Amino acid sequence: MNKTLLIIQREYLSRVKKKSFLLVTFLVPLLIIGIYGLTIFLTAKSFESSQSTVHVIDQSGFVASGLTDAKQTTFIPVSGDIDAEKKKILDSGEKVFLLVIPENVEETQRIELFSAENAGFTLQGTISNQVEAIIRNKQLEESGIDVALLEGIKPRVSVATKELTESGERESSAGLSMGIAIALSILIYLALFLYGAQVMRGIIEEKNNRIVEVIISSVKPFQLMMGKILGIGLVGLTQFILWIVLSATLMAAASIMFSGGASPEAIAAAQQVGGASQAYDPGLIGDVQKAVDSLNLNRLLICFFIFFIGGYMLYSALFAAVGSAVDNETESQQFMMPITLPLLFTYILSFGVLVNDPHGPLSVWLSMIPLTSPIAMLVRVPFGVPDWQIIVSATLLIGGFMLTTWIAARIYRVGILMYGKKPSYKEIVKWFRYKA
Repeated sequence: MNKTLLIIQREYLSRVKKKSFLLVTFLVPLLIIGIYGLTIFLTAKSFESSQSTVHVIDQSGFVASGLTDAKQTTFIPVSGDIDAEKKKILDSGEKVFLLVIPENVEETQRIELFSAENAGFTLQGTISNQVEAIIRNKQLEESGIDVALLEGIKPRVSVATKELTESGERESSAGLSMGIAIALSILIYLALFLYGAQVMRGIIEEKNNRIVEVIISSVKPFQLMMGKILGIGLVGLTQFILWIVLSATLMAAASIMFSGGASPEAIAAAQQVGGASQAYDPGLIGDVQKAVDSLNLNRLLICFFIFFIGGYMLYSALFAAVGSAVDNETESQQFMMPITLPLLFTYILSFGVLVNDPHGPLSVWLSMIPLTSPIAMLVRVPFGVPDWQIIVSATLLIGGFMLTTWIAARIYRVGILMYGKKPSYKEIVKWFRYKA
């Protein structure tokens, strides 16, 4: 046991003391927040510099009069020849467009927009929405329907979702749950690959340098494998805790600065970056706060660490077995694919099946199978999972880890001293069957 602890200490300290570890740990939260801030800034700037002038030739006789200038779009009715207007656009070299509305636009529902460069999506949407509204209003008036009365009848229904529990009702938010679920699936997928691959690379490096021959003379292969897995796992856990603390601190500071000095226009631009379609609404902040409060963050963090550690241990044992069987990373690809397929399969499903039907049979089974539960269960947890399912899943994950560790250890004890021979699946099965 003491020897295993020494290996854990060596693996942990040798990586934590590296400059690359410190740089990645402290720079990643700054980069994420910086990239998001830069995206908002550049988006706002793009809105300012995207002023467009649209010349309108209206052959229908009723559309041009109904077009209104938008924030980034100016409409100018013209009555010239279409070919002559096209020539002017080519010669101008500016953001000038020609909108041609045919006489039978009500029947064809098609208009043409000419420009020297492709029109942006926002401009196309502005023109399309305005022309559609003008045609719709005309048709309503012709049908004897009061347009003003119809416009005034626009109910907006918000769904207040409440989860029924044994202790009563509690607020829930499907949108926030889905966002957190997808974020966790990406995070755990990258983490298992990142730190599992570090175990494999470390073993391959020591194997090629023949350092392992000296180490094996002092410790058992199983102790060496477990020491490397646990040591690198602690590195990953340390990095995640620091990321969470630093990100929370920076986000809190950024929120105070942003809410204190941001204009409604800037906040609206930020919402457009995030995909929000509604206009700036001060009450939206309260809705978001309620959605955050409805989440059991302590439960979520506990589940994250349980399934991160369990998934890491399970996959790292398999990565260690692969690392002991090959001499370089190129040879490892043939063995990596079968190992990572369950993880990749669950990761892909997390964006569709798991978030859309988190309590369905497929989602439940994927969250119970050890090879898929690290992602599947973390995707389901924000949607509310019974405690017994979490306990059963965690128990099966621990059992899966013990089984894979036993299998990996039997391969590792032979493969770690094999050099110069390209192993096959048949050869690895023989190593597994060798008696100690």
